[in-house]
This record gives sequence, C-alpha cells and structure tokens, in this order.
Amino acid sequence: MPQLALTLNLDGLDAGRVEESCFEFGAVAVSYTDQRDDPILEPAPGEFRLWPHSRLQALFPFDTSPQELVAGLSHVLRVAPERFAIETLADRVWEREWLRDFHPMSFGRRLWVAPHHAHVHTQGAVIVRLDPGLAFGTGTHATTAMCLAWLDEHAQPGQLAIDYGCGSGVLAVAAAKLGARAAHAYDIDPQALTATRDNATANEVADSVHVVEHEADLPAGADILLANILCGPLCDLAPRFAALTRPGGHIVLAGLLATQADEVTRAHSAWFDISPFATRDGWTALAGTRRA
Repeated sequence: MPQLALTLNLDGLDAGRVEESCFEFGAVAVSYTDQRDDPILEPAPGEFRLWPHSRLQALFPFDTSPQELVAGLSHVLRVAPERFAIETLADRVWEREWLRDFHPMSFGRRLWVAPHHAHVHTQGAVIVRLDPGLAFGTGTHATTAMCLAWLDEHAQPGQLAIDYGCGSGVLAVAAAKLGARAAHAYDIDPQALTATRDNATANEVADSVHVVEHEADLPAGADILLANILCGPLCDLAPRFAALTRPGGHIVLAGLLATQADEVTRAHSAWFDISPFATRDGWTALAGTRRA
C-alpha cells in the first residue's frame, strides 16, 4: 500500500513530544535525520539525542487525511501548518529503492555488510546481514564504515568488545562474526537495543552479542571499545572509556568531524595513546591503545 510521509524540521521543538503526537495521530513509523541528511548518532546518557537542527519524518497509512493530520498536529504542537511537508510514497517505493541501491559493501579484506537478499561469493568473506530500516539504517555511514574497516584489520578471535552507542548493532555484530567471544552493545535508545537484538538474531550471533540496557552493567576489561557517537560525549566519557578498557586494549572513536579530532584526542590523552587513522567525507575516526 502507498503511505503518507510527513516531514517537520524540529528547530525549537521537543522531539519526544512531536514523536509521541505523531504516533497518537496514527503514525506507523518515525525516523530522524539532521537537516544535511546525516544519520542520528546517539550521545551519552542525559544528553539531547539529536543534532541541533534535526528533521523528523513520520509515515502514516495512505487513507490518512493530510488536511486533518496537519491541522491536528499543528493545534497540538502549536506549530504553524506551513512547517509541515506532506508527500505520498508510492506503493513500497522505499523497498524498491533499497533493493536497487543497497548492495553488498566490502570493508577491508574479509568484512562485508550486505542485505539478506544479496549473495557474496568472495572466499573467506565475513558477512553481516543488515537490511536498512527507518529508525536505523545499514550502518554504512562514513563514521561506521571507518569503524568496520578498523575491525576487519584488527579484530582477533576470543576478544571482548564493547559497542558504546550501538544504534543498529552493526559493530557489535561484526565483532562477533569476526570471532569476539562476547560483544556488549549499549545505547540509551530502546529502539536501538531492539534493533541490535534483532540483527544479532538474524546474523546467528545472539549468544555472543549481549545487549546492555544499563550503562553500569558494561563489563570492564574490554579488548576493543568502539564508540560511534558525538564529539561532546566522546570527550566527557574519556574516563569511563578508560575504566572499561584493559591496559593494552584498543579504543576506536568515530562520530566526530575532522575539525574536532584535536579536542577528542586531548580528552583521552591521559589514558590512551590515540591518533586519527582515517578520514572520510569530513569525518575523522581515532584509534588508540590504553596505557598501563
């Protein structure tokens, strides 16, 4: 069935209240991007979880009246009707789009991310099956891609990994499929935890991917800690990351712009020997080793 898509820029609005109102008016799904179409990366607990200028898109059944929907949300949220954009999505157009555009992608020598319908014929390939969704996509944004490439090169069987800010769980799943004895995935968003559980099950690594609902339950002694979150939380969490990582263990930080690399490096320098290892599309990723 076709669906109705409503888009609203969230400047000055309470994102949680807008999302709740959309569901009250019959939304079947809600997703966020920033206004430059970058994905939403989860910050630390207590921080606002969206970029400063974010956009919400909600999908509604096709038989929803656009006029009544806009009028109702405008009244409840006290937002001018002109701020809402409405479009009709043709019958399952989103599925056709990702079937066409989302194809197997390689990260290094072994690691691939591929949709369930695709085939990878490379000998020795380690494949993470991950279909895109509205709330959490394929995990192949530039920052995640750099983390995946790092894992392909450095991950070793038997390691303990932590995916801090797991989103879809792609990094935890990848670590598990590369041989980690355990990959602990934590996020402040319950939808992220659900997505991670589902993706771990779909990839047959549910026994080794442990979804952590409370940050205090993360285990210390990680061989690898990956955090694909924003610059502010990356800086604030440096002491916590040090406490979670064993001496000689590795830390991988993404989610920061190239201009923020020095700030994040300084925040972690008391505990880690850390430096940039990759830059892509204006984003930088850092990697380092925990000093004794």
